[in-house]
Amino acid sequence: MTPASSALQLSLYRDIPRAEWARLARGMEQPLTEQEVVQIRGIGDRLSPAEVRDVYLPISRLLSGWARGTREIGREVGAFLGEDQPRIPFVVGVAGSVAVGKSTVARLLRELTSRWSETPRVELVTTDGFLYSNAELERRGLMNRKGFPESYDRRALVDFVTRVKSGEAEVRAPFYSHMKYDIMNDASVVVRQPDILIIEGLNVLQPPPAPNDVAVSDLFDFTVFVDADRAHIERWYIDRFLQLRQGAFSNPASYFNVFAHLSDAEAVETARGIWRDINLPNLIENVEPTKHRATLVLRKGIDHSVESVLLRKL
Repeated sequence: MTPASSALQLSLYRDIPRAEWARLARGMEQPLTEQEVVQIRGIGDRLSPAEVRDVYLPISRLLSGWARGTREIGREVGAFLGEDQPRIPFVVGVAGSVAVGKSTVARLLRELTSRWSETPRVELVTTDGFLYSNAELERRGLMNRKGFPESYDRRALVDFVTRVKSGEAEVRAPFYSHMKYDIMNDASVVVRQPDILIIEGLNVLQPPPAPNDVAVSDLFDFTVFVDADRAHIERWYIDRFLQLRQGAFSNPASYFNVFAHLSDAEAVETARGIWRDINLPNLIENVEPTKHRATLVLRKGIDHSVESVLLRKL
């Protein structure tokens, strides 16, 4: 971290150690069973019920309260204008590197925020569905840049979130198959006027690409960035690759079945190459620079657990 970025962090955020943050959970009942926590956590994550209680339960309370406050502001604006104010979904963005655990964080927040009475309807959409199809990526010469900002249909994503925030009764998002490693034309994700919509993806905090453009980050009410040292994330990525090689990659229908029969040494070298050639450059060039745009930053240690929480000052 450069001195300038460190100074910016100190000026923008409260840096709250985990033990101090965990005190906010006092009096809150843990709503998830250990089995539910196991079902939510992703491959390679070490999420425990204790961490759910200490870290994520207070975040879910904050999100639910923030959503309620935003609705109240909307009602006040409507009263000022003499207009009926429709119930607008509260939109949360969750960003971070490949293998840092952002998908687990997004799923966990969906489950926890839906347990609060103010926000019972919470839906989750990942930006994978807004990647261009493999055929289109090949046509554009971007197949080796999959996951970089230019590999997404940015306008379609902005249009989707705009329609949700406009209060449309039903909005559909494309469905992405991790097994096929491609968009599925015969499937979609349907969002029906939730209290909270969580959008999870690598590059959701990107600023507009041009001065007169709109970025999806402009439409968020609250944003979370999952952060960790690059060396830790590389290790987690390799560990996850090895686990997938024995699991999902072993399915003959998987796009990645070609990796299933690699030796341990070959698998490690392959994973390290993918990380260094694709995921690390994307992290350095596109993902990390958006961290300071988040409302809340979760800092993870080498064991995948959250060590501190940075909350932007109001």
